[in-house]
Parts: sequence; structure tokens; C-alpha cells
Amino acid sequence: MKYEGMIFRPPSEAESLILQVTVSCSYNRCTFCGAYQGKSFRIKSFEEVKEDIDEASSYHPWVQRVFLADGDALIIPQKELLRILDYLKIKLRKLERVGIYANAKDILQKDVEELKALKDRGLGIIYLGLESGDREILRRIKKNATVDQLVRAARRVKESGILLSVTVILGIGGIEYSEAHAEATGKVLSEMDPDYVGALSLMVVTGTPIEKEIETGKLILPTPFGLIQELETMIKNCNFTQCFFASNHASNYLPLRIRMPEEKEEALRRIREVLRRKDPALLRPEYLRAL
Repeated sequence: MKYEGMIFRPPSEAESLILQVTVSCSYNRCTFCGAYQGKSFRIKSFEEVKEDIDEASSYHPWVQRVFLADGDALIIPQKELLRILDYLKIKLRKLERVGIYANAKDILQKDVEELKALKDRGLGIIYLGLESGDREILRRIKKNATVDQLVRAARRVKESGILLSVTVILGIGGIEYSEAHAEATGKVLSEMDPDYVGALSLMVVTGTPIEKEIETGKLILPTPFGLIQELETMIKNCNFTQCFFASNHASNYLPLRIRMPEEKEEALRRIREVLRRKDPALLRPEYLRAL
């Protein structure tokens, strides 16, 4: 497999074959993200992708899941993306699901019928970064989408029948916007009504604009218990049809796996007990936290 640069994938794709179909991210200007530093964006040719698929099929023909990297592979023109999915099905006979990162604008470039066509070819889940439901925070972190665009994109994915996983970031608004961030994000997540939510905690990457904001005091991060308070407020404001909410990413101080709505109140009780006790021993140790 011919990977270019560091490769990133969602935690739930740990067992998947990672197929790099684009390099970097077409936007690559979010202030918190250092994933694609030093990489110029390009879409790989079908010949390059085909060569990797052929290689994978020769030593892992039993692969059941594939994740298409890098940052927003859904930007690939529809015809070419269908071609990749078709070839994956030919070469990997046991393939059950393909996953992909996408941003809101890429999703909105495709209508529901185009998304359904991708689903019919094996695209089973789309990962969409919301980060925050607060409009001012989205502006500050230079997110390449508005709240309205993010909600419309989420609903389009849901209408197509493709599973939707949404990522949010605890602490992204700093202390100043902590409560507003948590409350607005919970409410926007409810509007999106995703199948999965992954809550991460902000991990500051060297060389990113947000690192400079912290160094100059423009952004002051919440304490570990402040992040857990955000988690409590966010979950309290979430109302889903059926969703699996996880804060078990390595960046988080309090790992949780919650099926909503049935386990919501029990999760809130657990969080509130941690906040009441404020015992650091109840939290993931700092040395175990990672991006």
C-alpha cells in the first residue's frame, strides 16, 4: 500500500483496511487540526487506487471493512467514486462496508439519489465533523461550514440511508464559551439525529493556530472537570431517535458508551456523581490521553 504522509482514521475503523484515495484535506484550514500539515491536497488517480486494491486483495482477500482516506474523500467526483467502490466489490468478495470522511459542503454537492447510489455500491457510513453547534465557535475555528449547512448535510445523509457518525470536540470554545458550546452542540446534534456521536477532548497539536491562541492567552482551556461539565450539559441537551454516543476516545478524561435515549439518564447520573466528588482518581490519567 502506497501511503503518502500520516494516515488518520476514525477509532471505529481500527479493523478496517485503510485505502488512501485522496491526499490531505481539500480545505485544511481548521485552527485545531494538524492532521495534514505539510501535505498538499490531490485526488489519487484510479490507477494508483487500483494498484493498492490489487495488492490488498492478494494478501487480505477476506477484508470486511474498508475506510477511504484522507480528510474528505467524498470530494471525489461521483463517477470516479462509484468506480472505486465497484472495484472494491470485485476484488474483496467478503467486503461488507466502506466508510469515508466528508465535510458538509462535499455532502451537499451530492443529491440524495447520488448518495443512495453510493450506498448501493457499499458506502455504509459517513463521518462528519460538527466540532461545535455554536456559530461563533465555528467562525473562530474557521470551520468550513455553517450550522445550517452541517444540519442539512446530516439530514441528507440520513435520508439516503447511509449511517451517520458525527464528531464533536469538548473544550473547543475554551472557558469563555464552555457552557454555550456544550448547550448549542447538544441541540444541534439533536437536529442532526445521527446514528453515532463521538465526543473527543481538544488535544493541542504543535504548529496549529489554536496552539498560538492558547500561548497568547486568547483561548483558555477548561479544566478536566470543566470538560466533564461540558459533556454533562451536551448530553442533557441531546434528544435522539436512536443513537450510540461515545466519549471513549483516548483524549477524554471520562470514557462513556451510551445508547440513547434508553441509557441517557443513567449516564447523566454517573457524570454528576463524578462532578460532585471531583476526585482525580476517577479520571483517565494524563499520561494515557492521546490524540
